[in-house]
Amino acid sequence: MACSLLPLHAPLSSRPAPRTLPVFPRGPRVLRHRPPPPLLPPPRALPDIAAGAASGIRDALADAFLASPPTWRSAAASNFAVFVAGSPVLLSGLSASGFAAAYLLGTLTWRAFGPPGFLLVVAYFVVGTAVTKLKIKQKEAQGVAEKRGGRRGPGSVIGSSAAGCACALLSIYHVGGTAFSELWRLGFVASFCTKLSDTVSSEIGKAFGRTTYLVTTFKVVPRGTEGAVSIEGTLAGILASVFLASVGYLLGQVGVSQVAVCLVASQIANYGESYIGATLQDKEGFEWLNNDIVNVLNISLGAILAVLMQKLLPVFCRDGFKELPLSETGLGAWQSWRQAHTYPGGKTTFSKVVSDISQG
Repeated sequence: MACSLLPLHAPLSSRPAPRTLPVFPRGPRVLRHRPPPPLLPPPRALPDIAAGAASGIRDALADAFLASPPTWRSAAASNFAVFVAGSPVLLSGLSASGFAAAYLLGTLTWRAFGPPGFLLVVAYFVVGTAVTKLKIKQKEAQGVAEKRGGRRGPGSVIGSSAAGCACALLSIYHVGGTAFSELWRLGFVASFCTKLSDTVSSEIGKAFGRTTYLVTTFKVVPRGTEGAVSIEGTLAGILASVFLASVGYLLGQVGVSQVAVCLVASQIANYGESYIGATLQDKEGFEWLNNDIVNVLNISLGAILAVLMQKLLPVFCRDGFKELPLSETGLGAWQSWRQAHTYPGGKTTFSKVVSDISQG
C-alpha cells in the first residue's frame, strides 16, 4: 500500500535515451589522393588569338583580291572589305538603300571585270559625288539641288548603272563568245563615261553656268530646266568623259581609239537625253518618264553607240584593243604583279606579299 502514498498525478521524470553505439567503431579519417588533372597547355593570351585571327582574315582577303578570274565569292568578299573601309565616303554620297544597291553593283563589276573595272566605277563615283556636292547650298537656295543633300538613292544608282550591269552580265556568261567579250567591256566603260559626262555637265551648269539654253530652240531658260544646256556645263561634261575613258585606258579596259569612241558616244547620248527632257519629260502623257528612266535610256544609248561604232566603223576597228602590249597597260601590270607574288599551289598570302615587298 506504499504506492498509495504517492500523488496520483506525480510527474514522471524523463530519462535521456541511451546513445546507440556504432557497430563498428570509427577509425581515423583517411584522405584519399585523387590523381591530378591532366596537364593542359597554358591558355593563349588574348592578343595572340586576335593576331592569329587578323592574320587569317588578311590572308583570306588577299586571296579574294588576287583571285583570277574572280569568282562570285571572291568578288563579294573583296567588295565587302572595300565597302567597310570606305563606308564614311560612300555614305556621304549615298543613302542607306543606295549603299545597298551600290554594293550589288560593285560585286557584279568585280566579278565581271576584276579590280580594274571596279576602280573605274570608283573613279566615276568620286568625281560624280564631288561635283554634286559642289556649291550645294547655292543649288538648294535656287531649288535645283539633288534631294537628300546630294545623296543618291537606289533609283539613282540603278538608273546610272543599268547598262553597265547588263554589259557585265553579258561578259560573265560569255554571250557572243570571245569575239564579243571586249565589246561588252567597251559598252561598260562607255555607259559610265556617258553618265559621268551627264552628271558633271548638269552639276557644273547649275553651279557656274551663266546662261542656259533649251536644247531644241536655244532660247534662254532658267537653270535646272529639263533639256537645258550651258557652255560651261557642256565643256565640263566633255572633259569628264575624256577623263573616265582615259582611266579606263590606263586600267587596260579600253584602247586608245576606244577613248575616242567613248567620247563621241557619250556626247551623242547626252544630247539625246537633253532632247528627251525638253520634248517629253514632265509633259502630259509622259508622267512616267522620270529622271531615273531617262538616265537608263541615256546610258543605254551611250553603250549601244559605242559597241556599234567599234563593230561597224573601220576607223575604230583598225587597231581594236591592241594599241599597247598587255604588259604596258594597267591590267597587264596587275597580272604581272599577281604572277610575281603567286607561290606553289597558287596561294598568294598577305604576309608573303609584305615579306617580298620589304625585301625589295
